[in-house]
Amino acid sequence: MCELSLPAIRINYKKFDHFYHHEFKRSKKKYTKANFNDVVEEEELIGFVCGSDTIFCIDEFGFDDGFYANYPCMKNGYSVAFAASFGDPHFSKQDYNVLNQRLQNFKAIGLREKAMLNYVREHTSIPVEKVIDPTLLLEPSDYDVITDNRQENDKYLLLYARRYNKAMEDYAVKLAEQNGWKIIEISLRAVNSQKHKMFYEAGVQEFLSLVKYAECVITNSYHGMIFSVQFKKPFYVFSREQCDTKIEELLELFGIKDRLLVTGDEGTANEIDYSDVHARIAQARSKALEFMNYELENGYQGEQ
Repeated sequence: MCELSLPAIRINYKKFDHFYHHEFKRSKKKYTKANFNDVVEEEELIGFVCGSDTIFCIDEFGFDDGFYANYPCMKNGYSVAFAASFGDPHFSKQDYNVLNQRLQNFKAIGLREKAMLNYVREHTSIPVEKVIDPTLLLEPSDYDVITDNRQENDKYLLLYARRYNKAMEDYAVKLAEQNGWKIIEISLRAVNSQKHKMFYEAGVQEFLSLVKYAECVITNSYHGMIFSVQFKKPFYVFSREQCDTKIEELLELFGIKDRLLVTGDEGTANEIDYSDVHARIAQARSKALEFMNYELENGYQGEQ
């Protein structure tokens, strides 16, 4: 409630809520623990896809019954997971016992990172594959449809900070000064409003626009990195607690591990060959869509 009292957060919340209501197919009513088992009949569902993001991260969500398909209607029906992530897992022996039970609720599991891939395969008898983040299942042209027009006439650097990082901010300022760019910043660091153009209130369409038309993106956001790649922008991503594993794995997939910085003093990275990067994404996309089709239609013909 304290956060929602800030004007930028309220505006951002309203924009995202509007997007959800107008772009998503939503259930007829709200379901909670008390009535969740009614959802199959009332919504005429034939199954559940759990995902994506860090739904298996017990540090954040615990063993959530919805995320682990543990409601009776999910356990007794058809439930799969796609692009589920454990984050940076920290399981006790007791946690592993619970996890092993929960994994039996699924008919197939697509994991976003490789850290737990072998473990899940060893403790289930179902197909388990590593798949890419769902935002990479779409191509840049798919996002162009909902991307707003340019938000700023002058050339600018986009600084997108999910958590304050002095080294990242200093690097962004230095880079902007060297190139004569303005800085547009998406963060809640109010003291920067005197020197940067703050834009935390950006909605979905505005956010995509800010990335697409930036001269460069500096971020410690996983999806800030992804959309920089989607729109073929020069970018640097900084280390952030509990996010390094997924960021490093994706940069490895892209073939541009030199884009991950810790202090900003690591030296100048090579220019990004986006023809190679997007060729890598296309191959991973094809494999992920094949597995998704298997999960939805139970007809996967790829490697088990």
